[in-house]
Amino acid sequence: MKSLKKNHIWIIGASSGIGASLAHGLALAGAKVVLTARRPEALEEIKLKLPGRGHLVMPLDVTKVDEVKYTLEKIFTHTQYLDRVIFLPAIYSPHSNERKSIDFIHEMISVNLSSAFTVVETVIPAFIKQGYGQIVLCGSVAGFRGLPRGQPYCATKAGIINYAESLKVELSQENIDVKVINPGFVKTPLTDKNNFTMPMMISAEKAACYIRKGLVKSAFEIHFPKRFTYIMKILKFLPYWLYFKLTHIMQNNMQEQDKNE
Repeated sequence: MKSLKKNHIWIIGASSGIGASLAHGLALAGAKVVLTARRPEALEEIKLKLPGRGHLVMPLDVTKVDEVKYTLEKIFTHTQYLDRVIFLPAIYSPHSNERKSIDFIHEMISVNLSSAFTVVETVIPAFIKQGYGQIVLCGSVAGFRGLPRGQPYCATKAGIINYAESLKVELSQENIDVKVINPGFVKTPLTDKNNFTMPMMISAEKAACYIRKGLVKSAFEIHFPKRFTYIMKILKFLPYWLYFKLTHIMQNNMQEQDKNE
């Protein structure tokens, strides 16, 4: 698993942002990619620009268990093996002082977290059967600690990180590698919704480059940009009394900003 050349890689959430950029980078490295998302037209446009041959487009609503199972079966009709599965889907809404609807909260949990369980539990038997594989789940630095106005997004990303950690331990004996991606701010259609300053933001292309390099390294976590993610890691290890003191200040600043708008 130290090379990407001739790998067959399933990218879930490939229609824009990091997923689209990653597909291009992996194809350049000699991989054959399977592009899945809910927007087949966008996937077809991306496929047309990919170098190499043998890439596939398969429309998929990752929240539907039967569709995930069918997609994996369909992949194996085109190839005898699947090397890596990269789970990137997420929905997001800007942090605000307005409470989110219960329906939206359940939708976010379904896309961001529950569907990760569906994908992982679907591919594990296939990886065990072929004797190897790699599962890559996309978390976020937003999952390191609970942030004011960050629910439910932060909670779903915290769940992804925790899930990946437990899988890493369980699946190593099956020769299945597990990694988690924890990005900082990346310019994508999701972050375009934000109306606040996002420090140390990087492009989707740069993020894809970090991920591509991280796939073949031994480290469990792929995090970037490091000058930002290490700051967030410091917050992660603060004792609660100090962390809550800092977040109260953050919350007060947000409320003042709301009043001035």
